[in-house]
Amino acid sequence: MPYTLAPDEGYDVDIETTEYLTQRGDAPERWVLNFGPQHPATHTTLRIVLELDGERVVRATPHIGYLHSGFEKLAEHHDYNQYVCTVSRMDYISPIVNDIAWHHAVEALFGINLTPRCKVVRTILAELGRIQNHLLSCGAAALDLGAFTGFLYGFNEREFIYDIMDYISGQRFHPDWTRVGGAMLDLPDDEVFRRMVRAFIDDRLPKAIKDIEVLLKRNRIFVDRLQGVGEISPQDAIAWSLTGPNARASGVRRDLRKDEPYLCFADNWDGQGAEPVEFSIAVAQDGDCLCRFLVRMEEMQQSRRIIDQLIDRIPKGPMNVAIDSKYNVPEKGDVYGSIEATIQLFEIFMDNRGWDVPVGEAYAAIESPNGELGYYIVADATKCSWRAKTRPPSFIHFQVLPKLLEGHQLADTVAVLGSLNIIAAELDR
Repeated sequence: MPYTLAPDEGYDVDIETTEYLTQRGDAPERWVLNFGPQHPATHTTLRIVLELDGERVVRATPHIGYLHSGFEKLAEHHDYNQYVCTVSRMDYISPIVNDIAWHHAVEALFGINLTPRCKVVRTILAELGRIQNHLLSCGAAALDLGAFTGFLYGFNEREFIYDIMDYISGQRFHPDWTRVGGAMLDLPDDEVFRRMVRAFIDDRLPKAIKDIEVLLKRNRIFVDRLQGVGEISPQDAIAWSLTGPNARASGVRRDLRKDEPYLCFADNWDGQGAEPVEFSIAVAQDGDCLCRFLVRMEEMQQSRRIIDQLIDRIPKGPMNVAIDSKYNVPEKGDVYGSIEATIQLFEIFMDNRGWDVPVGEAYAAIESPNGELGYYIVADATKCSWRAKTRPPSFIHFQVLPKLLEGHQLADTVAVLGSLNIIAAELDR
């Protein structure tokens, strides 16, 4: 039952609610309503305390702290390979992207240059993760407003990305595939992998995107519920540190794949003068919920374009850096036939000498589906990081929710929250 504060009465409420109510003399009654943490429209475990004047949101206070994960502390106890199993649980909608982001930062700390084969496969998987994330985000945006069919169009195709992850790693949901300097396993078969990816980007994905667009882009109910709701200007988007689709929907033309290129987005990624992959940055201008939806829809098309350029160009050669680097886990076949590989395997897993770790610090980030996902690592020459700090986009974006909600209707809360695509596992680190 919502709490009310009648005119000229004191704070006749419990202590938890007092901080959200203000005595206003002759002002009309205002209701305090908890949205979450257990609510089907929150998507995940988070809480928003709404102060309402009738149906209008006067103030919104977002809360975190309902998962208690301790992700960052675990980095002090897991080595640079083991910790990948933790980071993939942060944004569990596209876990392979977290794997790539973590080891991108570790490799920046160690000064490792990946093999061309690893760069191409990681780029393909990162873009599949972007599609995987946006399909659910756009589908859930429809579901929140009553368009259940739109959700099914997006959610169904994600299953085929899970099939690809299962093929390369043996796990569908959390592949935990990357390793320092390479990957847990090489591709079982290049041609099978190519066929699976081609079948998805050429046959299944275009149809899914078209179905969603036909259903929603000119749907009067859907457009009216999103257009002009939750607007934020480019200046405010920059001031609030928004990144990714939430910033680009406001006209902020920033994408780390272009501005701080990595993997196949960088020049000479293969060491033989290869040009960066070509794609366009999806940018809108109005900064409302509809623009955030449309930017994500276009980004899926651009991710498909990136994958199309790379899927037939997967180089031959090793997936991992050379064995004498003292960073990567040697191939299983080498362990059985080479004394050097056997010693390296022993040192990495059984002895602290396995990691040739510098004393220093590094920050590196990639363009995740929700924005800049970065890791700041402090190393002390041991096999575990001394400190690891995450820069998760959802944590940054959740802070802007009050600004976007104030003045809108209660029913707009689900539209605004869904357009930001907050993943609560990134909030409680």
